[in-house]
Amino acid sequence: MATTRSSISVLGVIPARLESTRLPRKPLRPICGRPMIAWVYERARQAAVLDDLLVATDAEEIRRCCEEHNIPAMLTSAEHRSGTDRLVEVMGRRPAEIYVNIQGDEPMITVEHLDLLLRPFQERPGTEVSTLKVAMSPEEARHPGNVKVVTDLNGRALYFSRAVVPFGRDGTGQARYYKHLGLYAYTAAALAKFHALAASPLEQTEKLEQLRFLENGIPIIVTETSQDTIGVDTEEDLEKVEEYFRRRAQSSEPK
Repeated sequence: MATTRSSISVLGVIPARLESTRLPRKPLRPICGRPMIAWVYERARQAAVLDDLLVATDAEEIRRCCEEHNIPAMLTSAEHRSGTDRLVEVMGRRPAEIYVNIQGDEPMITVEHLDLLLRPFQERPGTEVSTLKVAMSPEEARHPGNVKVVTDLNGRALYFSRAVVPFGRDGTGQARYYKHLGLYAYTAAALAKFHALAASPLEQTEKLEQLRFLENGIPIIVTETSQDTIGVDTEEDLEKVEEYFRRRAQSSEPK
């Protein structure tokens, strides 16, 4: 892996599990002939801000798939309820100053996403957690599958919700909506704090674990990107992503 632009050690972790209620065996599903987990790894590993990158999984089948594609992988406990919990186990075995949680169902991840995700740690001293947002239309905001984020004027998260926030009460259509992209970077200390805290009330209500940080006074810095992604949760998502990469391959073919 390439080295970072600073002295801070950064480890990228791709949590992956076979079980998924809406799309079983999701990490191994093929996209243009290659498993999704390989797409995520190969695109993320291009980012110079990561000192190292690995897959953390509870499934031997995923570990074998990674081995076949020359992807570093670590077997972790099957008891973890979330990818963040899986990162905590990795933290106990692979020390780093910053851990990057790269969702295993985000094959459209780019180098720019990871550069923007790590930038607050370089430019804003005291940053503990960072994530990304992308602008979306009011129509997209009405879809509960798109998690919305609202920030203050300094880019700190105020709230995350599947509901439409902010609510444009006067109906002028001037409200701006931002989709939260499920990528996170944490200091080791922030990740340890998260693990030590109980699930918070709003986290349990919204089923969004990042609210645990906010409810306990741990700020999350949110940086805007212009590059949207399709997180793969359904067969329809998978088809859209495959079409995206098929078009890219066709456009790069020699004429």
